[in-house]
Amino acid sequence: MPLRWEILHSDKLIHIVAEGEVTLKEMEEHFDALVVANALAYSKLFDATRLKPVYDDADVMAMGARLSAYTSHFPSGPLAVVGGDPSVVMAFKRFVNISPSKRPAALFKTEKKARAWLATQESA
Repeated sequence: MPLRWEILHSDKLIHIVAEGEVTLKEMEEHFDALVVANALAYSKLFDATRLKPVYDDADVMAMGARLSAYTSHFPSGPLAVVGGDPSVVMAFKRFVNISPSKRPAALFKTEKKARAWLATQESA
């Protein structure tokens, strides 16, 4: 599975790992699972070091609509993404730009820095 996650309820943290090509369908499944688990407000640590984002403009618009629906009903916690590949940087920027959420989001080169930043953030 190209996108997997572990919800750590006791820590109010979701650890997400992407490996290979990740499509809109996988992202939708991920968000749906977080909503069902009542974990959307948790902090998110997203390891995108091996991610190959696969999307087009229509996918970006569809994701924006889905995020609007989620954030109108559920708070969203801070997001720390780890990755440096130019395709990951571009995907991160597009994702943050389309998301109506006011949550903090940042991109890091190392998991250590991402975890340290998350420790300073408050979950929603």
